[in-house]
Amino acid sequence: MTLADAQKTVDNWINTVGVRYYSELTNTAILMEEVGEVARLMARLYGEQSFKTKELETTAKDDLSDEMADVLFVLICLANQTGVNLTEAMGKNLEKKTQRDAVRHAANEKLKG
Repeated sequence: MTLADAQKTVDNWINTVGVRYYSELTNTAILMEEVGEVARLMARLYGEQSFKTKELETTAKDDLSDEMADVLFVLICLANQTGVNLTEAMGKNLEKKTQRDAVRHAANEKLKG
């Protein structure tokens, strides 16, 4: 699925199943909540924090996938609401990073071997 397809699919879902978009402010708050859920799982799966006894590590990777999809869904909602074409935005962003970081990362000793 392309970014353009994702934007169309989410818009269709919102307008059929979801009834309507939440406000941009509400969606921003939801995005922060979803990012926090990703952060919680990352801290437990890849960081030093341990799982609580009620949490099952065996399903955590599936949960991480689902939480990342939640982040993407809400971000796409916000893009649709604010008229951002994510395909164009991502292209411009990668171009900016390529120009800015063309030498920087290759010269970074911390990234070597």
